[in-house]
Amino acid sequence: MPKLCIAIALALLGQALPGCAQSAPEPATEAKVLALIRAEVGDAQCESDQQCKTLAVGEKDCGGPEYWLAWSTARSSGKLLQAKSEELVVLQRRRNEASGVRSNCRYMPDPGATCQAKRCVLKTSNSAN
Repeated sequence: MPKLCIAIALALLGQALPGCAQSAPEPATEAKVLALIRAEVGDAQCESDQQCKTLAVGEKDCGGPEYWLAWSTARSSGKLLQAKSEELVVLQRRRNEASGVRSNCRYMPDPGATCQAKRCVLKTSNSAN
């Protein structure tokens, strides 16, 4: 037990204990990345239509997004959302290639977003928002 305490103390100080393996960061999963995207979008609060944007989420195996999310520039970081969306696409491509899963290949155009009741929403109901 004392060795564990020393290892924890050294880890808290940013030092690795010789001979102890450092745990690697947990790999990203589609569910975790999607949860991060949804957390960043949050309630998508807005004051005007100009604050409302859309984010393509996921990717069908034949191209194009799985669906769209409305988000607010007043609440969320566009750079972070784009990066997480691209990370999700990479994970889905790997899964699709490994499993041979095929999508319906239905084209999902960007529906655009608008501010309604102080919340960004999609202009159409073509998504899983």
